[in-house]
Amino acid sequence: MKRFSTLALLGLVLGLPGHAQEAFPSRPIQLINPYQPGGATDLMARALAAAMAPILGQPMVVVNRDGAAGGVGTLQVARAAPDGHTLLFAPALVQSVLPVTQPGSGLRSDALRPVCQTFSNAQAIAVRHDSRFRNLADVVAAARAAPAGITYGTLGIASIPHLAMVQWLQAAGVELAHVPYRGDGPVMADTLAGRIDLAAIVLASAAGRSDMRLLAVFDLERNPAFPDVPTAIEQGFEVAPTSFGGVFAPGATPPERLAVLEAACAQAALGETYAAAARRAMQPAAYHLTAEGFARRLVADIAQKARLLAGINLSQ
Repeated sequence: MKRFSTLALLGLVLGLPGHAQEAFPSRPIQLINPYQPGGATDLMARALAAAMAPILGQPMVVVNRDGAAGGVGTLQVARAAPDGHTLLFAPALVQSVLPVTQPGSGLRSDALRPVCQTFSNAQAIAVRHDSRFRNLADVVAAARAAPAGITYGTLGIASIPHLAMVQWLQAAGVELAHVPYRGDGPVMADTLAGRIDLAAIVLASAAGRSDMRLLAVFDLERNPAFPDVPTAIEQGFEVAPTSFGGVFAPGATPPERLAVLEAACAQAALGETYAAAARRAMQPAAYHLTAEGFARRLVADIAQKARLLAGINLSQ
């Protein structure tokens, strides 16, 4: 992948008219994580901040602003001064899902600008180690024999695992009964206890577990951490929904500042410190995208999620 010369780009930007006396960044940068400390998103945000700070020459401080399924922290950044000193580290759902599921929040899909994609979390379907289901074909056959008689759990209505299942079920042409929870942990606990048949989870939640078996990974290719688990595509279903995301800035941030941030983000994301964190988080090899690539993927995701959400009862 191409690496960026941040110092060269910064010198070019500061040489533009109107910027001769205006250094950027001129003070510490806040990287808002709209979720609780200690989660996978938080750990990756802190790894990226530590790698970007020396490149930009200013501290980058991760601040957790949990609440409203990510809406509180996201809205804080969307309303922040668009000067490049307040950024968001979040999944794409803050632009593709939350504006639909939280229509009264003030969130808009155009309120933020993508700076750099830094993660892409695959989703997976897991069962008990002794489950009768060995692959997706087994699930489809059972669902056709007993429509809506097979249950699956996710971490909540309109969560990415839920939407991944909705997309797969549409491709498979079958129905399963959805049981929403408030986290991957309870979903897996009830799957192991036999209270539900399947667990639709973030792939990383299955790390190190011998009491569960993965039927499929939703991604374009197999994950290096689970080389023996086939993708849904390999099993005949052309679906690969992932939870991707990275760094966002307020929508009105000047292009020249976005360019500096993008270059620093790319250099940090492709450096060994962050790459090691990405491997620990079971990221695919191609977890990074430029602002342009990130933006294209966001446009497609917003359109896809709009179609999926239109068919879901969000008041359940």
